[in-house]
Amino acid sequence: MKFNKLFLATFCAGVAASAFATSALAADYDLKFGMNAGTSQNEYKAAEFFAKEVKDKSAGKIEVKLFPSSQLGDDRTMMKQLKDGALDFTFAESARFQIFYPEAEIFALPYVVPSIEFSKKALLETNFGKELLRKVHDEQGMTLLSVAYNGTRQTSSNRPINSIADMKGLKLRVPNAATNLAFAKYVGAAPTPMAFSEVYLALQTNSVDGQENPLPTIRAQKFYEVQKYLAITNHILNDQLYLVSNETFADLPADLQKVVKDAAEKAAEYHSKLFHDGEANDIAFFEKQGVTVTHPDLAPFKAALKPYYDEYLKKNGKVGQDAFDEFSKIK
Repeated sequence: MKFNKLFLATFCAGVAASAFATSALAADYDLKFGMNAGTSQNEYKAAEFFAKEVKDKSAGKIEVKLFPSSQLGDDRTMMKQLKDGALDFTFAESARFQIFYPEAEIFALPYVVPSIEFSKKALLETNFGKELLRKVHDEQGMTLLSVAYNGTRQTSSNRPINSIADMKGLKLRVPNAATNLAFAKYVGAAPTPMAFSEVYLALQTNSVDGQENPLPTIRAQKFYEVQKYLAITNHILNDQLYLVSNETFADLPADLQKVVKDAAEKAAEYHSKLFHDGEANDIAFFEKQGVTVTHPDLAPFKAALKPYYDEYLKKNGKVGQDAFDEFSKIK
């Protein structure tokens, strides 16, 4: 009997000590980061970097749990969750803000944004970009933390593309997005919207003649197995914004706000490096797989898109024209 009482007392003390230790180690803030990207993609790797940096630099006060592969919904759904305070972090492209503000489409107009450095200046330094971010903050409940490079769209095909003339009549698979459809249409191809999951088989059976995506996607989906030509068309550059819910950010003390902001800046640098390094390696990889890589003159491609730029200006009036004017002065 004495033994049992002693055992029980010891056991209870151990449980209490364990609970105390667990409580002592628990984070003050358990935050969620939702994204469309899967665990093998660069975006997820960069988000992992961000989560680790935040935990380390906050001395464990902040834990960030990742929710990849659209577990929490698509990007539009997750942005609404940020606004409502139901989600803490997510990714979005600058052009994706067009679902709220049509003028933001300029960030995805083919050949308007030539580099990530240009994209950052357009978003962070022009009056147009600053006003867009103000509206996103004040009206959509999201704060921009940092900007990363997320790849540039190129064109693979079953025949060589040495000039814009070679685009004529090319059945080009594109996502059902206005700017991608416009690229195909205005350079003379036949735009063919199709679900992403269907693309490999469509290329393999020549149901379509080509597709356009960033190089890492072309490699990951093994399109090079069924497409032996790749044209560096550089038609749409993708950025990736690290966004935080205004509610989440406001709940953090100033020192932890700085931790989150600094971690997002470092993660964006890592994110960009993953894509830049990957693209350089991907071209060499494709060539080793027997893919012929061409570099057509892009001036005629850009000239062909002018009617679409005119459509954008007509739709967005003065705010669109002001954006074009400011973008034209970026060096």
